[in-house]
Amino acid sequence: MNSHSIRETAAVALSLLDLTNLKDDCTEAQIDALCARAQTPYGNSAAICIWPRFVAQARNILGTGHAVRIATVVNFPAGEMEVADVAAETREAIADGADEIDLVIPYRKFIAGDEKAVTDMVKAIRAECTGPVLLKVIIETGELKEAAMIRRASELAIEAGADFIKTSTGKVAVNATLEAADIMIRAIRESGRKVGFKPAGGIGSVADAALYLSLAETIMAPDWAMPSTFRFGASGLLDDILAVLSGAQPASAAASGY
Repeated sequence: MNSHSIRETAAVALSLLDLTNLKDDCTEAQIDALCARAQTPYGNSAAICIWPRFVAQARNILGTGHAVRIATVVNFPAGEMEVADVAAETREAIADGADEIDLVIPYRKFIAGDEKAVTDMVKAIRAECTGPVLLKVIIETGELKEAAMIRRASELAIEAGADFIKTSTGKVAVNATLEAADIMIRAIRESGRKVGFKPAGGIGSVADAALYLSLAETIMAPDWAMPSTFRFGASGLLDDILAVLSGAQPASAAASGY
């Protein structure tokens, strides 16, 4: 991202942002506020990411065909539900108006050596995500820990039909890292498929975002990152983006994380 100004980076990050509220105590009023915050004077975020119970409310606010997409989470955060229950959860979310489904793989089963559990889950939910509904698959990299495990989970998710692979739920001790991102983006490149990447959890500044975008450019291609191939899952990043775009925060301060 060296060729871009920090303000350009902030504008790109806004267009790629899944503005998230997955707090356990999230309220209807907070969802109202989230829908409003996703529409800024500098453009819209790509999506909001919310609990399934709020999808219908968000759809009522945003209406049909809105530029801000509605993402929700299933099998979240523990990844331990039965396939049939996750499929039912997914069907209900899509019926309520979800555009995108962020699915947690059964990562504990995977760690224990059960690759089939991952494949079966992703394939089943892929079958529910018909038409334009995107499937993002969360592999929980911070729990997988080892590079070989992160790589294999990425491959399994891609092979089973993921539209995106996503690092984390944001609910464990270690969430998005550049090391995990490097492994995952390389797995996408080597698959030869059009699959997107979503780092989530702990990305709080434009400077942080710039590091992930730079990595994606290096592995894939300049300007590879767009809403159909790259998202940031974050709750606090928007504040820093708006500070940079409004000029409230000098670019030098925003760039201090490089």
